[in-house]
Amino acid sequence: MKIERMAVEGMNGERKDIDRMNIERIRADFPILNLQVSGKPLVYLDNAASSQMPQPVIDRIVRYQRQEHANIHRAVHHLSELATKEFEAARIKVQHFLKAKESREIIFTRGTTEAINLVMHGYGRAFIGKGDEIILSALEHHSNIVPWQMLAQEKGAVLRVIPMNDAGELLIEEFEALFNSKTKFLALSHVSNALGTVNPVKAMIAFAHHHGVPVLIDGAQAAPHQPVDVQDLDCDFYAFSGHKLCGPTGIGVLYGKAQLLEKMQPYQGGGDMILSVTFEKTTYNVIPYKFEAGTPPIMAAIALGAAIDYLNGIGLSKIEAYEKELLDYATERVSALAGVRIIGTARKKAAVLSFEIKGVHPHDVGTILNEDGIAIRTGHHCAQPVMQRFKVPATARASFAFYNTKEEIDKLVDGIRKVQRMFI
Repeated sequence: MKIERMAVEGMNGERKDIDRMNIERIRADFPILNLQVSGKPLVYLDNAASSQMPQPVIDRIVRYQRQEHANIHRAVHHLSELATKEFEAARIKVQHFLKAKESREIIFTRGTTEAINLVMHGYGRAFIGKGDEIILSALEHHSNIVPWQMLAQEKGAVLRVIPMNDAGELLIEEFEALFNSKTKFLALSHVSNALGTVNPVKAMIAFAHHHGVPVLIDGAQAAPHQPVDVQDLDCDFYAFSGHKLCGPTGIGVLYGKAQLLEKMQPYQGGGDMILSVTFEKTTYNVIPYKFEAGTPPIMAAIALGAAIDYLNGIGLSKIEAYEKELLDYATERVSALAGVRIIGTARKKAAVLSFEIKGVHPHDVGTILNEDGIAIRTGHHCAQPVMQRFKVPATARASFAFYNTKEEIDKLVDGIRKVQRMFI
């Protein structure tokens, strides 16, 4: 491996020059990685469900709670002005992180799920009607299926589904064939949470726009692992969650093109999303505040900004490259095991490895691995159509982050062998 120089912010905030992905220094920033589970060192391979939090983000949460906490936007006292300043600074960090044109295109939500629901209610209910068609893919998380089903049932619209091949790749010719004069919306994952497939979203967005169709991208599994440029993608909406990006739970982001957000109705009503209220009429606030009713997740948004600072200190391109090395290594090692099938073998994948062990239920796999401190996810991963496509009830899923190591993958492989000895 070629050695490169890079800088990362450490636990006490100083800048460190380190070799490319100097893993021990990075791991030292994550106190939970020192945990013992059943007397064994924690091997955390469940990052697609939720990543861990580095010390600088934890410290930022504590500083806010101890020195800055107040409600925002409406008061003139010191703490409120300080909290407002830091909250809006986090919005600008997200804007730069996604390379959005304007900070008003960034809306804070509780997570990807709420962001998608916001678009369904605010855009879908206004612009999609009876007989209109919404295109989804067979790879989608339930959060990008159920809201559109709800809309279709309410409006009498129709869902069309892009199929996939045996590798877990979308069939692009069949995707293109779905478009017609009734097509009104495309909702698509950037990266599959169940298989790790990286979809060719830029080309798919361009094709949809050629037909006048707006596009929402579920970026929950992409934003933490690779650079994202929403202007280059030209997507109309992009959503992600903070807790998969080394931040806290309860915070997410919806990016939307300003001209679309301005046309949309608010998802919720309440304080701070209004300019004036009488019993006869309400005048809504400007974007993004029109979509941020009530007290927002102030602390979580500020901590998300700190998480973005941390990831930027490492570099998303370096993170993507290192995680690909981990995935390639894990794929090679697990593929060599007799009786183990990797599910999802797309040519372009993020660091997700779904697999099944012949004769063993995935829940048993997860239980036995946990006895050795190895944390993976088992189940349908909120992607039951994917499981149905591959004719399995569930999979075992190991998902990697930039603080994981090849030695941890070796422990996973040893754990799989242990499972096989116990059940086969």
